[in-house]
Amino acid sequence: MSTPEPTPAPASASASAPDRRTLIADTAIGLVASSGLRGLTHRAVDGAAGLPAGSTSYYFRTRTALIAACYRRLAELNVSEGPLSPPADRDAAARALGALLHHWLTAGRERQLARFELSLEAARNPELEPDLREAGLAVRARAAAVLAALGAPEPQESAELLAAWTDGLLYDRLAGALAHARPAPDPAELTATVRRMLDAVLGPAV
Repeated sequence: MSTPEPTPAPASASASAPDRRTLIADTAIGLVASSGLRGLTHRAVDGAAGLPAGSTSYYFRTRTALIAACYRRLAELNVSEGPLSPPADRDAAARALGALLHHWLTAGRERQLARFELSLEAARNPELEPDLREAGLAVRARAAAVLAALGAPEPQESAELLAAWTDGLLYDRLAGALAHARPAPDPAELTATVRRMLDAVLGPAV
């Protein structure tokens, strides 16, 4: 019996595969944000992205591969939105992270909701766990670099605490029991909250 020919790339696919993969991942994340995981299908991504039928399945053959691409893209976006260089001191770090949290709770809220929903899928599908872990390590590496610059004696351990706290705050404000009863996110309040967390992680300021 002959081996089936591989599926060809869609005729209108551009020569830039990374750009096409990014478009597909961004579109998939948007679909999860608006419709949940039940809305994430290859056909739905093709339609929402304005791509020829079969484009998404050409680049990501399985749903697992598509979700893994979302993990990588989410980590890339989260890291890129952080400070380009380590803040000079705790106050600067608190302002930077406070502003980032405010963005994630307002203009970027849909993407964060999608991130939480996509993350839960890894608890049900062991094939996704390595991809989710790799994405999480990328974010923690950036946090560890910032904390090391601020004098953390154990920056990696401190980064774990900061990541857990950040995810907890985001989930509570976006999807927690009191999420819809809270006032609109306030940058000053978030900055003050971040400063308290940094002091807890780093120890008393000298």
